[in-house]
Amino acid sequence: MLRWLGALSGVVLLGAWLLVQCGMRQLEPASAEPQWQIFAVERGTSLAVVARHLEQASLIRSARVAELAARFDGIAGRLQAGEYELSPHQSAREILDTITAGKVKTYPATVPEGIRATDITERLQESGLVDGEAFLAAVQDPEFARSLGINADSLEGYLFPDTYHLPRNLAPKDVARAMVRRFETVWRNEIEPLAKRQSLTRHEIVTLASIVEKETASPEERPLIAAVFLNRLKRGMRLETDPTVIYGIPDFDGNLRKRDLLNEGNPYNTYRIGGLPPGPIASPGVDALRAVLSPSQTDHLYFVSRNDGTHFFSSSYREHTNAVNRFQKRRAHR
Repeated sequence: MLRWLGALSGVVLLGAWLLVQCGMRQLEPASAEPQWQIFAVERGTSLAVVARHLEQASLIRSARVAELAARFDGIAGRLQAGEYELSPHQSAREILDTITAGKVKTYPATVPEGIRATDITERLQESGLVDGEAFLAAVQDPEFARSLGINADSLEGYLFPDTYHLPRNLAPKDVARAMVRRFETVWRNEIEPLAKRQSLTRHEIVTLASIVEKETASPEERPLIAAVFLNRLKRGMRLETDPTVIYGIPDFDGNLRKRDLLNEGNPYNTYRIGGLPPGPIASPGVDALRAVLSPSQTDHLYFVSRNDGTHFFSSSYREHTNAVNRFQKRRAHR
């Protein structure tokens, strides 16, 4: 009897060992080939459904065994929604670890210097990263701006130029928050030490830097452009800069007219208003911000385009008029 029970126990143990080995086999990679594919986990999807979809996509060998392994490892309730880049040459546990850790696939989104919030919105929407309408609504929400520490009616100017790596289906406010967080980091580490020596507020610095950014794409000219505007402000002269006027024109058609420069109803018309406009007109980069705080030491009050991407700077109105005749009026009559 004891001999029979011993034999039976041996058979049971052998069967259990074989079952475990079979299960372990089912957790091994489904293929040796690294054939990467995008796998989406929808919010609220159960472990059983995710495992079944993984098996149907030939990413794992057995949905049932993967589900049991997840429950054994205590990760069954930790699945995170999103897009994942997975391959059948990964083991089932590696795949489940990726999903439960939220290692979602990200896509690059570049915000260049000198573009406005509407342009950023368009880029993000075209990349399929945000709903444009929802993102712009968040950017233009005064309460949301203030919740992020931005003392302004919108986030214009504070969506910092950089390349971001963003997952799809991220909430629009989270995307905006990431860009403002980048601005805050740059401001704190690189700009704030310079700003402490100036009388301008942060909002004024960002506003003026955005104008500098729009006026020139030439890095070496930014401190000169900033100096001109700062000199004009000190003398009580109007800034008289076209980019601010354009910003304040709804649906601008690309043609700046004389009536636009005379329009007193445009709060961004620096030909008619004194001082700075109400806020930034674009997202300035770190060099434009630095230029405002470390401008060139010059008495220049005017500049005019040379039509080659650079500008001619003048200290007197007569010199400026001659430069306009030289670079603009003669060109218009060619």
